[in-house]
Order: sequence, then structure tokens, then C-alpha cells
Amino acid sequence: MADAYGGRIYAKSLNMRRDLTARFHRFLQDYDILLMPTVPMKAPALPPADAPRSVFLQKAWEMLANTAPYNVTGMPSLTIPCGFSDGLPVGMMLTGRLYDEVTLYRAAFAFEQHKDWKSL
Repeated sequence: MADAYGGRIYAKSLNMRRDLTARFHRFLQDYDILLMPTVPMKAPALPPADAPRSVFLQKAWEMLANTAPYNVTGMPSLTIPCGFSDGLPVGMMLTGRLYDEVTLYRAAFAFEQHKDWKSL
């Protein structure tokens, strides 16, 4: 990438990151936390050992849709188990405002105190 495009792609990604972070900040001015599934789908079966590398990469990348934006923006997030689907655990991801991890901890603690996730 660096040889073909120099720093243009990197600079563009930094600008996109700033824009994404600003959008999340505006959204969270009206809300304390954002709640969503940790991953967008049930865990897929592992590809066979002789599968092409592209299949392994596809399986890895398709699970990042809900977590990647917060990795990029640096917004605090946490995940806690919240039940099962077809015998597989489901994660609940909470995301909050920058430097407001306390709100996430309180929400997660409240959920854990009032619900037995193993029975959901």
C-alpha cells in the first residue's frame, strides 16, 4: 500500500476515523450507552484445515462488524454473556462515551445482578 499509494490511504483513513468518532460522540450525547450483540451472527463452523487462506480471512473478518468501529474510535466497550442460541453463548456488547467506563460497568453489573444469563 505504501509503495503504491504513499501516505494517501493512511491519511484518508485517519480522516475517516475522525469523522466516525465525531458521529458516535454526537449520537451518544442523547444516550448513556449503546447496546448490541457482540458479533453479528452465530459462530460459523470452522473451515477445513486445507481451505484457502482467503476463507480463513473471510471467516475472521465477518465477525468484526460490531466491534471494529469501537476499536477504531477508542470508545469504551465491554461484552458480557446474556444467553444462549442453539446451545451457543450470546454476548451483549455495551458501548459508552469516551472516558465513561463507569457507566458501562454499572450497566453490566446491574444486568448481572438481576438476570441469570444462563437461563435466558
